[in-house]
Amino acid sequence: MTEPEHVTVDDKPIIEPMDEHNRELVDNVHPRDWKNPTAKDRYHLVAIGAGAGGLVSAAIAAGAGARVALIERRFLGGDCLNVGCVPSKGIISAARAWHGARRAEEVFGGPAVASEGDFGRVMERMRRLRAGISPVDSARRFSELGVDVFLGEGRFTGRDRIEVGGDTLGFRRAIIATGARAVAPPFPGLEDVGHLTNESIFSLTELPRRLTVIGAGPIGCELAQSFARFGSRVTVLDRADRVLPREDPDAARIVQHRMESDGVRYLPRVEITRVERSGGDRVVFYQSQGAAGSVAGDEILVAVGRAPNTEGLGLEEAGVAHDAHGVTVDDRLRTTNPRIFAVGDICSRHKFTHAADAHAKLAVANALFFGRGRVSKLVMPWCTYTSPEVAHVGYHESDAREAGHEVTTITVPLADNDRAVLDGESDGFLRVHLKKGSDRLLGATLVAAHAGDMIGELAVAVTHGIGLKKIASTIHPYPTQGEIFRRAAGEYQKTRVTPSVRRVLDVFFRVFR
Repeated sequence: MTEPEHVTVDDKPIIEPMDEHNRELVDNVHPRDWKNPTAKDRYHLVAIGAGAGGLVSAAIAAGAGARVALIERRFLGGDCLNVGCVPSKGIISAARAWHGARRAEEVFGGPAVASEGDFGRVMERMRRLRAGISPVDSARRFSELGVDVFLGEGRFTGRDRIEVGGDTLGFRRAIIATGARAVAPPFPGLEDVGHLTNESIFSLTELPRRLTVIGAGPIGCELAQSFARFGSRVTVLDRADRVLPREDPDAARIVQHRMESDGVRYLPRVEITRVERSGGDRVVFYQSQGAAGSVAGDEILVAVGRAPNTEGLGLEEAGVAHDAHGVTVDDRLRTTNPRIFAVGDICSRHKFTHAADAHAKLAVANALFFGRGRVSKLVMPWCTYTSPEVAHVGYHESDAREAGHEVTTITVPLADNDRAVLDGESDGFLRVHLKKGSDRLLGATLVAAHAGDMIGELAVAVTHGIGLKKIASTIHPYPTQGEIFRRAAGEYQKTRVTPSVRRVLDVFFRVFR
């Protein structure tokens, strides 16, 4: 049988090019020779959608001995493995290495780099590593775990049954984990001109000489900075007046400055009016503060807009309420049909793989084991993987005040951390928000080269009510960037030395000479 040049869904290619690595990927997450199992009479749990939420739900339930079915119409692993976390971090790590090699001479007296680099090898490496990771999410692995894996379109045909590939699966409980997809705003001419999203940019094999990025959120900033480091001339357009508008403004300013120093051109407060092709150029026309302008590029990356994957699921037949934002759930992740739960991007404002994982654990416990877990009790950290990274957990200061908390904020510059200075990574800071009058952490933002790896310590503190004093009493190895947490605790302790305490101490030391 002749291998196809690419894999399609709805006649659109979604995994390209079909080299040995992508062939390995597809053989794991959507085997073309896969035969759906014979449906059981009734399942304890049916999960529809095999991204992080569906996979974790199925694995937990099957591990407990439940009869479980998992339905996926595209690729097991969902966005994270195929077009999200895994390929993007492969590209980001390569871009950081290229940048580090170039600055080695200036910063560390290293050898000068003359070569432009090989973007094709970057993408080949990403595809190879993605394929190597894919067995963890494979159809065969989940079948071996005792899960009945069905590849095909799943559709509810009643309140306790779902149809896939001509089979009807009855269920005691179901979990909807179909996620969300990238959508482009209806800019005139955009569809005719053509554009990339996070679902297609990882199929590139040649570096765009000029890349126009629409959107300065996490995806737009991460990829804009990476492609600029590879050598593209990158322009970012956004309606906001700064990048990462949902993050701490000071954190966003540091990231924007670094992006611009890497060669990214940022155009704020932009309203896009139309997109046209002019010769070989894709031209984006815009208005900004009353003035018209345009940007010509070889490719356009649209990094704004997500839509929940609710179409074709038969949610009406199942009695599941939904709207433009996704499936409606309560605090225990139950839909309006108490037999059916939902997890991940389809129902959450936190559109992260680790959020879907946490939801799945909560939903399975609530659905099958009479659990009482609540989404509102989850503490959700996150990270944007720019250079430097921006990680956050808990409240921002304004959010804490809106929630009725009085707040004390402490900021420690990364320039005060010896390891950061020695590493040449001193752009950044730690900002902690404390409940006024105590050392209880309400939230924190960390801007650092490895903020995503470091934020876990503060996530533990926020989740379990551990105060800064206990963090200060924990010995941190020197020199590490993690010492900045101890430094923040030291700054808090200084606030405890009030004038009255100082007077008492003065008397004490005069007496005990």
